[in-house]
Amino acid sequence: MAALPESSSQQPAPLSLPVLGGRPSSYRERVADALRAALIAGELRPGEVYSAPALATRFGVSATPVREAMLDLAKEGLVHAVPNKGFRVTEVSDRQLDEYTHVRALIEIPTVVALATTADPVSLEALRPAAREIVTAAVAGDLIAYVEADTRFHLGLLALAGNTHLVEVVRGLRGRARLYGLTALAASGRLLSSAEEHLELLDALLARDERAVHEVMTRHLGHVRHLWASAPE
Repeated sequence: MAALPESSSQQPAPLSLPVLGGRPSSYRERVADALRAALIAGELRPGEVYSAPALATRFGVSATPVREAMLDLAKEGLVHAVPNKGFRVTEVSDRQLDEYTHVRALIEIPTVVALATTADPVSLEALRPAAREIVTAAVAGDLIAYVEADTRFHLGLLALAGNTHLVEVVRGLRGRARLYGLTALAASGRLLSSAEEHLELLDALLARDERAVHEVMTRHLGHVRHLWASAPE
């Protein structure tokens, strides 16, 4: 299968294989997670077709786990198969992005605010390395690493509420998002301030300051939709 040309003449950066949300995962799941991160960050562009062999080259692995992972993403509606060519990335409308963010806010804001009084400080502090990775990725302009660390942080935080189903619902909503604006934010240096909100959130949680936690979470999710996901020109 031959992939359509990349939108940029530059060779794309290799993709890593993350472990997201603190859950055990198979190699196939790790490939799928990395592909989701590339989709969310806009590294894989809506409407374009990518072949499993071309993506496998970016992973440095065989095409089989990539093809299997892409079939998993197709079941989730993130891509769809194009016979004899590969997989086309599904386009997401502004209305869909609004709906995803609205549902995330309904779930995540009250859940995280509640953690200000229920979460173990040691468990909260254990998330600080991921928060720092987000900042490091923002400084480096590494969008894939940013999305991977951001996902790991937020799903790990939600996991402290003890509701596995809630974590999986948010995981699915995040997978359907498209953060088209990350490239422009990284180039302008504004991504760093958004990255630092993760450390601000941890500090508010450890201070047991519910009002501050609510303010940071509301502001942060607002960035996800209105700043991060701004459609490309």
